[in-house]
Amino acid sequence: MEAEQVNESVRGQAEILQHISAYVTSMALKCAVDLRIADIIHSHGGGPITLSQIASAIAGSSCPSISYLERIMRLLVHKNIFTAQYHPSDGGETLYGLTSSSRWILWDSKPNLAPYVLMQNQQSAISPFLSLSQCVKDGGLGFEKVYGCKIWEFAAANPEFNKLFNDAMSSMVDILMGVFLPAYKDGFSSIRSLVDVGGGIGTTLSEIVKSHPHIRGINFDLPHVIATAPVNERITHIGGNMFEAVPTGDAIIMKGVLHDWSDEMCVKILKNCRKAIPENSGKLIIVEMILELQESDIFEEAKITLDLVMMMSNSGKERTEVEWKKLLKEGGFPRCRIIKIQARQSIIEAYPI
Repeated sequence: MEAEQVNESVRGQAEILQHISAYVTSMALKCAVDLRIADIIHSHGGGPITLSQIASAIAGSSCPSISYLERIMRLLVHKNIFTAQYHPSDGGETLYGLTSSSRWILWDSKPNLAPYVLMQNQQSAISPFLSLSQCVKDGGLGFEKVYGCKIWEFAAANPEFNKLFNDAMSSMVDILMGVFLPAYKDGFSSIRSLVDVGGGIGTTLSEIVKSHPHIRGINFDLPHVIATAPVNERITHIGGNMFEAVPTGDAIIMKGVLHDWSDEMCVKILKNCRKAIPENSGKLIIVEMILELQESDIFEEAKITLDLVMMMSNSGKERTEVEWKKLLKEGGFPRCRIIKIQARQSIIEAYPI
């Protein structure tokens, strides 16, 4: 059907059908990550290569289905994750190559999004959304409705999920640090002790103390998370509960922590952070997304969808600039400045006075 002949009703039908099947693209992308298709193409010099070449390099299978692979690649080509060079006239095989998108799912290249793809497309991440309409009707968390516990309790009881989650978060840190450290290098100059609240296994702090050797790092998270943190002689790992108290330091950094929690819970965290830093010289460094609701923001859809993930998993939310400032003021940080960087996140520098 010619584009100019399509009326708005038909166009709307097509859009709804596309949205209905959006999950199929996610599953095809996960499949590509599982099978390391991007890495296979990359190992041949970046491609393009044939389906037969891809299939022969898939690990753990003596006879992979070329038919399945062809249909999966057709969708991923349509979504611009891979390229395809067709040869219908001469009967030659179609050749597949990488794009700027597929280079982000290369396991053998750092940084990459491969662990994050797997984390966001496994059953415990998807199942809660099946109860989304029920959550609208009676409140509550989708994750708890399905699994009967909070996501942090689930992680503590399931080492495999905990590793998947930590690997995914570490992969996002790798990406962010490449942008954050150059953009904020002067902000660390006066800091001697830096506390990373909710620092996971210490990936963020490791990068910071490597770039700024004068800083002593304190990594603070739940005990089951700290238990898997690698040893670093310039970082002290402390297990605890940020809703009860936070270790003291010249400054505190929180990356992707506050969006996990409701406003009420965030205020508790912020007040504990306020107590843990000097009133006159201390500061709080927040690295979080800021909803701008503008078409010019290429990350806006990713921010909006992640807002629903937060809503379903742990009562969290993404926030606008106005909401951030209000939250910080209630938590004891009346003054802040926002630093935009080339990432989904921005830097929010907050001060007690």
